[in-house]
Amino acid sequence: MARSSRQKEKLLYLQKIMLQKTDEQHALTINEIKDQLAEYGIQTERKALYDDLRILEAYGLDICHTRTNTTKYYVGSRDFELPELKLLVDAIQSSKFITHSKSLRLIRKLEGLVSENEGRQLQREVYVTNRVKTLNEHIYYNVDEIFNAISGNRQITFRYMKWEVSFGGRQKIIKTERRPGKLYRVSPWALCWDDENYYLVAYDPGAGIIKHYRVDKMESITVTDQPRSGMELFDSFNLAHYTKSVFSMFGGEECEVKLSVANELVGVIVDRFGSDVYIVKETDHSFIVTVKVVLSPQFYAWLFGFGLKVKLLTPKRAVDEYKSRIAELYGLFYG
Repeated sequence: MARSSRQKEKLLYLQKIMLQKTDEQHALTINEIKDQLAEYGIQTERKALYDDLRILEAYGLDICHTRTNTTKYYVGSRDFELPELKLLVDAIQSSKFITHSKSLRLIRKLEGLVSENEGRQLQREVYVTNRVKTLNEHIYYNVDEIFNAISGNRQITFRYMKWEVSFGGRQKIIKTERRPGKLYRVSPWALCWDDENYYLVAYDPGAGIIKHYRVDKMESITVTDQPRSGMELFDSFNLAHYTKSVFSMFGGEECEVKLSVANELVGVIVDRFGSDVYIVKETDHSFIVTVKVVLSPQFYAWLFGFGLKVKLLTPKRAVDEYKSRIAELYGLFYG
C-alpha cells in the first residue's frame, strides 16, 4: 500500500527534481534521476521513467535532452529566464521601501523559480546588506490594504508618522505622529514608486487637492465604508507627469518654469522630464526648455547642483525665491 502511494506521487517528485536539479548546463541521466527519486523513497524502472518524462512534456514542462556518451535530460525554458530574475533581484536590492529581512525572503522565493545551480547566481545579499532600507516591516500589508480600497472604491484612514530627534535622557531618533491623536482620511487613487520610495497619490477631501504620502510612513490603515471622492480631478490626471514635476515627491506650488540649459546636459533634462519636452536653441552652447515643476526646496537644490550650466529664467517669483535661498546659504558661511 505504501509503495502504491509513493508511486502516485512519483510524477510530482519527478517534476520537482527536474525543476530544481536541472538546467541547460546541468542535465541528469536516467540513472541519476532514478537515484534522486530513490532519495524520496520512490523506486522506478528506466522504461517507466521515459514514459513519465513524456507525460511531463505533454503537460507543458520543457523537457530537453542532450546526447554524448549517454543521454541526459533537463528543463529548458521556464516562466522566468535567469536575466529577468536578476533584474527583479536588483530591483528588490535597490528598493529602500523593502526591508532588509523581506528583501532576503523575496530573493529566496525568486531562487525557487530556477534550478538550484542558477539560483546561486541570484544570491548577492552583500548588496542588500549595505543598502539603506526602510524599518517598516508592514509596508506590504499597507500596500495590500490600499489596493483593496482602490478596487473597492473606498476611502481610507491612517496615522501618518515622521522622524524626530529625542533629547530626553539619551539622544535618539524616534518615530512620532504628524497629527497626534488624529487620523488622516483620503481617497486613494494610485501608487507610484519614485526616488526609491513608494508613494500613495490620493485626494484629500478636506483640502480639496491631490496629495501624496510615503507608504512606509503610514500606519493603522483602515478601509472605510465611505466611497472615494475627487474622481473629477483624476479623470485627467497623468501620474507620469505628476512624478516628473514633483522633485523627491516634495509638495509645493506647481507652475511652468523656463530654464536655460547647457547643451551637454540635454540627457539630464530627458531623464527628468522625458524626451517629449520642447526645446528652443538659445546659443550655440545652450537651449531653452519650459517644463512644469513643483516649486520646492528639492527643486532648487536640483538646480543648484548644476551650477552655471542651468539657469532659472521665469517665473519671477521662482527666480526671487531661488536667489533668496542662495543668499541664505552664502550668509551661513560668510555672513
